[in-house]
Amino acid sequence: MTGNARSFWTYWGASATSNLGSAVGSIALPLTAITVLDATPFQMGLIAAAAYAAWLVMGLPAGALVARLPLRGTQVTMDLARAVAVASVPVTWWTGHLSIAQLVVVALVVGFADVVFDVANSTFLPLVVPRDQLHERNSLMSGTHATTQLGGPSVGGLAIQLLGAVPTLLVDAVSYLVSAVLLRTLPSRPAATTSDDRPPMRQMIGEGWRFVSRHPVMAPCMWSATAVNFVCGAQMALFALYLVRDLDTPAAFVGFLLAAEGVGALIGAALSPRIVRALGSARACVAASVVSFVGGLLIPLGTGWLAWAAFALGNIVFSGGVVVFSTATRTYRQQASPPEMLSRVMATVRFVSWGAIPVGGLVAGLVATWVGARWALVAFAAVGAVQVAIVLLSRIRTLHDLTDLDEVGEAGQVGQAAEISSSGTQSSGT
Repeated sequence: MTGNARSFWTYWGASATSNLGSAVGSIALPLTAITVLDATPFQMGLIAAAAYAAWLVMGLPAGALVARLPLRGTQVTMDLARAVAVASVPVTWWTGHLSIAQLVVVALVVGFADVVFDVANSTFLPLVVPRDQLHERNSLMSGTHATTQLGGPSVGGLAIQLLGAVPTLLVDAVSYLVSAVLLRTLPSRPAATTSDDRPPMRQMIGEGWRFVSRHPVMAPCMWSATAVNFVCGAQMALFALYLVRDLDTPAAFVGFLLAAEGVGALIGAALSPRIVRALGSARACVAASVVSFVGGLLIPLGTGWLAWAAFALGNIVFSGGVVVFSTATRTYRQQASPPEMLSRVMATVRFVSWGAIPVGGLVAGLVATWVGARWALVAFAAVGAVQVAIVLLSRIRTLHDLTDLDEVGEAGQVGQAAEISSSGTQSSGT
């Protein structure tokens, strides 16, 4: 096995471990708020928003920050920060002082660490994977994430049934520690820029923003992802509330139903390479956006066991479409971005698209307070039509593959224009 192959599988093992723990935590934290602290719909929205609010604050600077720091040390530090934050919940609960405010703070800390870690992780992958294997490796990473999303909530639901919601969070904390140990064994990767050649932080951020926002492929992909993530933020805030209070679902079965997202993501990751080969990456993005929209509409339908079935099926369809879309667009960004720009491109896209998640969570909490969780989910499912419209109104619908514009030089010209603009406007770098 080559050094790059060993590095990739270590990287994969660390990601799989922390993702599994996070999947367990994703059900344990909201159920802690609901069952232990009797959280209101707005408080649930606040907790969901806090988990992703860091993308609005740190999303753009994260790319420039990662370019200035050693990748391995950055990833390990973020893992340790997440472990300490999550472990504080059971410690405080055992002393009798757990509160909604602490859950919000923990979600914020974990969210900030997630931002830096995820940008570093996305930047690391192209360093150990040949260009022609990137889509397959990205599909494998998506499939692994889907598998943990499938098993994690089910395991979490059973653990909560046996141990309670708060002690189950220790599984999440331990997973971050294991990830840190694995990542510590990877070869040290120096910072992408040194103190001698790095431009000012604002200039680096501006270059990344201009490159993405003026790109004929990356820009509409980013805005489309923003629309779907707005819906995802609402789902994160309302799913547990909807299942427990509207459908009177037992805790163990809540985990089983939430695991349907993992089933869809696993199917999407497994089929993504075949779909891209059959349709082309651009057409696959169009089809995937329509599929995810249809899935979102199914989620809040029905009553009784039919509501559980619709919830599971809708989640499978929705997440499957999202994974195909995200895998194709993430691979394209890794292929089309200049190496020195990659961390900033990834950070820019996630700042905008993931920044919509906390906004969706907060708005969903307010809407659910007025109309209930079910009708709030219906309203947000309808918003999913925006994702489809953005793709269909862009140049993407005229392409076979996302790289088609690169081959005729259009995207390259946009990238060059962004670089020229940034270098010619000195005030943006001060």
